[in-house]
This record gives sequence, structure tokens and C-alpha cells, in this order.
Amino acid sequence: MADLLETYPCAPSTERGRGILISGDPKSNSILYTNGRSVILRYLDKPLHVEVYGEHGYPVTVARYSPNGEWIASADVSGIIRIWGTHNGFVLHNEFRVLSGRIDDLQWSFDGLRIVACGEGKGKSFVRAFMWDSASTVGEFDGHSKQVLSCAFKPTRPFRIATGGEDFIVNFYEGPPFKFMLSHRDHSNFVNCVRFSPDGTKCISVSSDKKGIIYDGKTGEIIGNLSQENGHTSSIYAVSWSPDSKQVLTASADKSAKIWEISENGNGSVIRTLECSTSGGVDDMLVGCLWQNDNLVIISLGGVIHLFSASDLDKPPVLLSGHMKNVNALTVIHCDPKIILTSGYDGLILKWMQAQGYIGRKEWKHNAKVKCFAADEQEIICCGFDNKVIRVPQSGDECGKAEDIDIGTLPLDVSIATNSPGVALVSTESGVVLLKGMEVVSNVNLGFTVSASAISPDGTEAIVGGQDGKLHIYSVSGDAFNEQTVLEKHRGAISVIRYSPDLSMFASGDLNREAIVWDRASKEVKLDKMLFHTARINCLDWSPNSSMVATGSLDTCVIIYEVGKPASNRITVKGAHLGGVYGLAFTDDCTVVSCGEDAFVRVWRLAPQ
Repeated sequence: MADLLETYPCAPSTERGRGILISGDPKSNSILYTNGRSVILRYLDKPLHVEVYGEHGYPVTVARYSPNGEWIASADVSGIIRIWGTHNGFVLHNEFRVLSGRIDDLQWSFDGLRIVACGEGKGKSFVRAFMWDSASTVGEFDGHSKQVLSCAFKPTRPFRIATGGEDFIVNFYEGPPFKFMLSHRDHSNFVNCVRFSPDGTKCISVSSDKKGIIYDGKTGEIIGNLSQENGHTSSIYAVSWSPDSKQVLTASADKSAKIWEISENGNGSVIRTLECSTSGGVDDMLVGCLWQNDNLVIISLGGVIHLFSASDLDKPPVLLSGHMKNVNALTVIHCDPKIILTSGYDGLILKWMQAQGYIGRKEWKHNAKVKCFAADEQEIICCGFDNKVIRVPQSGDECGKAEDIDIGTLPLDVSIATNSPGVALVSTESGVVLLKGMEVVSNVNLGFTVSASAISPDGTEAIVGGQDGKLHIYSVSGDAFNEQTVLEKHRGAISVIRYSPDLSMFASGDLNREAIVWDRASKEVKLDKMLFHTARINCLDWSPNSSMVATGSLDTCVIIYEVGKPASNRITVKGAHLGGVYGLAFTDDCTVVSCGEDAFVRVWRLAPQ
């Protein structure tokens, strides 16, 4: 069997020009954010303690804990809210269709009996409040003419609900049952976030007009503003109150977060500006924030979570990050300590370390998504959908200058001759390209449709797989490829080929869900009948001692086989990644790392059999 050892979660899903409204639970010091169809529960005191709820049928937009922390309400782009328990596994309490379109925000009442949600709707139905257990409506919400981006429940009696949206309006409602109370048109752009202070005495709205307006929590009347002095110079996307209701934290597209002191009369002045620069580009725009206990949680457009300490603002922030979109390749650099590298459709390569998680990102961006990559201790080679191959020398944590070469066609696979410096093999649909440094040594049309390839560590042999299921083995000498033999056993297009670490074997997988282990010297089959996936094999890897082969498939599973034992004597990890497994690698003889379409990276420990 295999046990889940660690989870490195995806980053929050972000969108340029739109804030994200994250939430948390102060008692467990956990935060909630969404990516795709998943809700991620992340514990700030234990960053590698991650739980994932993936039962929505559509992309999730927002999730919030109930006041007692027992339940979570999560909403999606179809207008559905699911309410589920957080203990002893995720148990669905109920599911309601609340709006006819996307839900942008939701909040619980302080007694945990009601929920208000807002977003897109038909006619003027942009806001709805309802009983949490029956979905019966508790009020009418007139007064908005466009999509409502944020809503908030006053956390003390008397009940109030505040809303703000794309019509530049902030409305207050009293109840229950809730009815229109008053409206403010003092913003001149989208109202991105409205929030009541924890003591209920004040409410604040922030907008793309760079302004923040403060209201009396009970009457809804304007009592003050955030000062323009040292204020934000671009859209303010999110705001969060301090636990004592005396300060607020704001996040802005101007790449800064600010802490404001809120006076008794309701005016706010900047007391600290927090810089969160990581890449120096638009990805540093800040789109979300949360003040929870001593943690200031700030999220950038690039998905990086910055954790500042409210009691020690001079302390550098802890950075947490991950991929935003599906992770399509993974490799392990067997140095000390071992480094895990992953690439995804977000165009980034991220670095991870066991027991530590995220440790950094590689910022050389393709003009298109990353298609495939390979790495060793000396360099990283990255191929993109822009037909370019990027080579980056590396030594420890330091990376050299990236160089790229356009090979004129889409790269399909790449492998490094680890014992022959600078030599790499890139396969294309019509053949292979042999590189030595930034020079194309050979560009060979092989006369069949290529689907995968691998080069031996010494660079003298190449195995090329075709759409016809055949494995073509070539000797490589200088720029010449001489075919030695053709192996015919697969019944589907070859999807992946890997040499064993001791070089005595190689393994191949195909789109017809089968993997085969071959003896390299005799070219005989060493292990077959590896037919336990139910969909195509996307990836495979060998254990360092060459005794095991792991395969990952579109069927969401990882299967580990032991060479020398029947294929039926296998270890299966079911549901390793929602949507399919696209990359895996052994870090040692009993630990496997996998990645997939859900944008997660997971570490599995194999139990002795």
C-alpha cells in the first residue's frame, strides 16, 4: 500500500482585474481558497497540512466557514452553494441553487442560521439571503442594477447586510426578513469588497476608484474615508479588519498592501505599507487579503501567498505558492537535498523540497505554456508550445542565464544525456533533434510519426516511440542515427520511455494503458501484463535501485510494479489526482512524488510488502 505523506497544494485561482475574497477560521488558524473545482483548506501553523474538497461540478468561486467552524459553505459559477461538514471526512449537509449565475461572495450570519450570497443573476436578482438548512428566502434585495461583487453580514445585533457591486453602489439592508435600508453612490468604479468590523460598529467598502469609505455599522451612514495621503495608487481589491476592529488591511493592484489605523470618528490613515514583490511584473499585483489572528495573509495575482506577522512586521514574510493550472511534468534532481521540479500550463517551473514544500520558482517564461522539460544537477531544459527550447545552467540554488533556440516545430518530449554534458534529445512529430549546448547537431526525419523518446546517459543510444506502437532503437554517433532494431509489443501509441538507473533495462508506456519493462541487452520483455490502468499512461519512472516502476494515468491512479514479481503483485494509489496523473518520480526507493491536472503535487510513502 501507499500512504499520503505530504501535499503541496495549488495556488489560489486568480483573474486579472478581479479580486479574490478568501476566508478562514481563527480557531483552527486555517484559510480557505479555491482553484478549479477544488476548495483548499490550508493550516497556517502547519503549511503542509492540507485538505481538499472536490465535489463541486463547476469551478468554485468562494468558500467560508460557519461561525462555529463546523460547516463550510462553498459556491460555484453555476449559482450552486454546497454546505458540508469539516470533521471525520467531508459530509454534504445540503446543496441549493441560490442564483442563476456565478456567485462572487457569501457570508454567514453570526448565529450561523442564515447565509447571504451575491453575484450574477437574471433581472435584478443579484443578492439572496436564506436559511442555511432549508434555503428558504429571508428578504428582498432591491437596489442593484449590475453584478454584485461582495456582501457582508453584520456580526452583532441588530442584523444588517451590506452589498457592493459593478454599479458602483453600496447598499444596506435591515431585517430579518431583510429589506432595503439605504444606498450610497459615492464610489466611481466597481465596489470590490465590503466588510463589517468584528465588533459590528463599522463597515468599510473598497473600490477600483482607489478609495475606501467607512460607514456606521448600525445606521449605514458614511462616517469617514481612508486617507488619500500615502494611499493606494490603483484599484483596491480586498479589505480585512484586524481582530480588535481598530485597523484594516487592504490589497491593491499597485502591488502593495497597507495597514490603516481607523479612528473613532471613522477616518483611516496609513501606518504601514507592505511590499510583496517576487517577480517584478504584473503577477505582483495584490488581489486578496485576510487578517486572521497574528497572520496577515496577502495574495498576489501570480498566486503567491505572503504570510506576514502582525506583531512583527519587520520579519520577512513566509511565502507559500503552487501551480494555478494543471501540472504536466515533474522531475527530481538527486542532489543533497533532493529538489523536486514541476512545470505546468501556467508557464512556470516551481521548486519543492520534502518536509518543506514550496521553496521557489523559476521565472523564465515561455511565450506559451510549458510542454515538457528535463533537468539534472547541471541544467534545466524546458520546451514550450512556442517551438522553443530553453536551456538554463544551474549550480545549487543559483541559475545561470537562460538561452533559447527555436527548433521550428512543436517539441513533444525531451531527455538529457546526463553523463555527456550539453547533449539532449528533443522529439518532434516527424523525428528527433539532437542538441549539444545551443547547437543543433542533428535534425532527423525518421519517416514515422513520433510520440516519445529517450536518450541514454552516455548519449550513444536513443529509443524513439511511434504512434504505431513500435519502439525504434538507434545508435547515435556524432550527428548520425542508425537504426539497430524495432520492438513490436505495444498495441497503442507510445507515450513515455525511461531507462532504468542501472541502465540494464528500460520501460515504456502507451495510450492503450499498457506498460512494458524490457531487458536492454537482449531486447526481451522482462515484465509485461502491466495492464491495470483503465486509461492512457501519461508518465512513468524508476526507483533509484531499479527494482520498481511507477506509472501514472489519465484514470487518476498511480500504480507501482516490482520488477521480478508478477504484475498482479502491485501497489495502486487510487484517485491520486483529480483529472489525471501527468508526472511522477521516485525521490528514494520507497517514496514517489506525483502531479496532475488538479495542480497539486503529492508525496506517497510505499509500505514494505
